[in-house]
Amino acid sequence: MENSKIIVGLDIGTTKICAIVGRKNEFGKLEVLGMGKAESEGVVKGVVFNIDKTVQAIEKAIKDASDQSGIDIAVVNVGIAGQHIRSFIQHGGITRSSKEDEITIDDVERLTQDMYRMVVPPGSQIIHVMPQDYMVDYEEGIKEPVGMSGVRLEADFHIITAQTNAINNINKCVRRGNLETEELILEPLASSLAVLSDEEKEAGVCLIDIGGGTTDIAIFYDNIIRHTAVIPFGGNIITNDIKSGLMVLPQQAEQLKTRFGKAIAEEASPNEIVSIPGIRNRSAKEISVKNLANIIQARMEEIIEMAHAEIISSGFENRLAGGIVITGGGAQLANLKQLVEYMTGMDTRIGYPNEHLGKSKIEAVKSPMYATAVGLVLAGFRSLDEREDRYKEAREMVKVNVKQPRKTVSSKNFFNDILTKTKSLLIDDLDGKNEY
Repeated sequence: MENSKIIVGLDIGTTKICAIVGRKNEFGKLEVLGMGKAESEGVVKGVVFNIDKTVQAIEKAIKDASDQSGIDIAVVNVGIAGQHIRSFIQHGGITRSSKEDEITIDDVERLTQDMYRMVVPPGSQIIHVMPQDYMVDYEEGIKEPVGMSGVRLEADFHIITAQTNAINNINKCVRRGNLETEELILEPLASSLAVLSDEEKEAGVCLIDIGGGTTDIAIFYDNIIRHTAVIPFGGNIITNDIKSGLMVLPQQAEQLKTRFGKAIAEEASPNEIVSIPGIRNRSAKEISVKNLANIIQARMEEIIEMAHAEIISSGFENRLAGGIVITGGGAQLANLKQLVEYMTGMDTRIGYPNEHLGKSKIEAVKSPMYATAVGLVLAGFRSLDEREDRYKEAREMVKVNVKQPRKTVSSKNFFNDILTKTKSLLIDDLDGKNEY
């Protein structure tokens, strides 16, 4: 275990803060060594609002994960989400010195690093720069330009920004928990690593991650991330609707949603009644499951409509052969798959984070609500853009080739060879003279 690379993912969510410790097994699958979680009271809609409460929850989650795995945790991959997340497409290019030389990995990385220096609105910061398609000497539609010849290298980049204050608050919480941030990763990108297959990303797929405070969207096509968005509604707003509509306590509303809630009201029996204990010697309250489903469906339809609008605005609506994958805690709501299919007309499945998981003692980690945390661990082993992994492998191959010892000839053998050849030439010359 000491020789294995250990990665820790820290998901600072609205409803829970979760830490997962993992490593790769001999088959290349992720083995979860430990998991810890704590109730999140300092985060609202994905943004940290109370530093102290968030730090306490982080410390508890990290301690539980550390105790379970037997590993001292010092460095973590952290997720970020929230309404402040913005994404847009930006074109960039560089001019190379020589037309004859091949485009190298260094050229591609220089172009990408240039995009991090672009001007963004005040108070914002670039967190991800993800290349789309490249252009070489104005030839379009190139996925991998390395090895081609050309002077002008250009590309469209998917730029993702976040509020500087939100980033600073997350980093402050992590530091106060005696931890160090390895990478800050947009949560839907992390979730996509955990629940999407390579075939789906190739064919075109939309990931909808329904969390407690936000619903995160990531659209892939041709194995490249094409669109990201964050909708400021999640499972908590449904709980609030139930609390207000049925006049119950928040804890009761959450239990009603998870145990008896349905996304389609027609699927609920009109005769089914749930009895809830009254407050302080008051009589028990009877709740109609049909009414509960009506409240849930109304809000879920609103969230799905907003997600569908993002799919349409991305321009990839008619190119998503892989349909929609729903994950996150909200994906566990009964009949949600059918409601999404009915409203969008697209094939839908529930995304479980077991796509890259190996055998694990912790079965709970296979729930959709832990997709982001599992994805944050996977991000330590895999890049968000697969081309980066190939470039890293190419660099490693170059290093190996450089390190290989060159075949050398000792000076002693070298001079012996010269003497032998000189002697043979003299003998041949003398033999020739004797003949004449």
